Amino acid sequence: MSTAPDDWIRSPDHRAFLSADARRQFDFFKASVNPAGGFFTLGIDGAALPSPVQELHSTTRLIHSYALGQIAGHPGCEAVIDHGMAYLQSHHLDREHGGFLWALSGQDVQDGRKLAYGHVFVLLAASSALAVAHPGAPALLAQIDDILDSRFWDEARGLFVDEWNRDWTPFSSYRGLNANMHGVEALLAAYEATGRARYLERAGRILDFLIGRIAPVEGWRLPEHYTEDWQVDRSYSGNPMFRPAGTTPGHSFELARLLLHYDALCPASEETRIATARTLAYRALEDAWDAERGGFVYTLDFDGKPAIRDRYWWPVTEAIGVVAALLKVEPQAQDGRWYSRLWNCAERLFIDSTRGGWVPEVDDAGVAVSRQFQGKPDIYHSVQAALFPLAPSVAGHYRELAGVLAC
Repeated sequence: MSTAPDDWIRSPDHRAFLSADARRQFDFFKASVNPAGGFFTLGIDGAALPSPVQELHSTTRLIHSYALGQIAGHPGCEAVIDHGMAYLQSHHLDREHGGFLWALSGQDVQDGRKLAYGHVFVLLAASSALAVAHPGAPALLAQIDDILDSRFWDEARGLFVDEWNRDWTPFSSYRGLNANMHGVEALLAAYEATGRARYLERAGRILDFLIGRIAPVEGWRLPEHYTEDWQVDRSYSGNPMFRPAGTTPGHSFELARLLLHYDALCPASEETRIATARTLAYRALEDAWDAERGGFVYTLDFDGKPAIRDRYWWPVTEAIGVVAALLKVEPQAQDGRWYSRLWNCAERLFIDSTRGGWVPEVDDAGVAVSRQFQGKPDIYHSVQAALFPLAPSVAGHYRELAGVLAC
């Protein structure tokens, strides 16, 4: 007997599995709270690791994730949100120069750069905190709005510039996909939290550049790095984890899901957006899937050949996110097959069903290793992989996730 493509995502057993994984993650990462301020990075076993460095994206992602947990009805999330919101103002906020500091080490500034990547996550945190009526959210939203407008948003280009020194003098002329992609995520969240059309309009402009203009001429493989005038920089090779050369298929998954999210929020859905999101997602699925070992190779060259073959958890979570979204808007048989394949891979390689959380990387034999990441670095990617399929739509998570984890 034939089955519908979305049978698995709608099945009570699978939904119970998703809920159980999300609960384990929220319970595991509660131990991140550092009583002295900020958050610990947790080891595989949940014990705090010794490094005192606290980065802006970690603080803000925890606020966002636990706001989703509060909406979903998981107990104890409010304390984590409160802790993170306080630390943003007491430590990350640069009272001398304005903006938010990238990294702290105890009471000292470890890296004072002002990065668009970190600041758009502040917008995401503010939006999610506003969605749960946190008392500090309106002020934080106004604060980050002003900073993004005055320092990072390039109105002529319709894109975010990337980085400044602490005192807002130029740090580099680098331009990148990653900060703008997460800028789309934050802008859509801000639109959903406030209804302000400016956020939706800006998200659309970024998507139009990256997916409407760049992707088609690049064979639907998105280059990561650009020059100051937004020409593809094919020679750039930075940090092998955070700014690797070539293309990163995990980011194609994220952007394809965000295009579907944007389409759902627009006054009129367009079939071309759904088709485009599918093309982008499936290019990455087909290029990067490691059929022998499972999971995805981390990076590709510009022709789609594997470059960095290491396998990490977050591309699997983001592939789950976009395939789940496609199953909601335009289910096809191949989506159902990929959805089951991805969750089977996640269970086999990454999900720690005993302690909670997902291990971040595995070796050739599928054994957890700590080459690029120490411990379990954050909850953000993996908890969204568990939560987003539980919502009936691809947008409206602040509303549609209400009570899904309530006992």
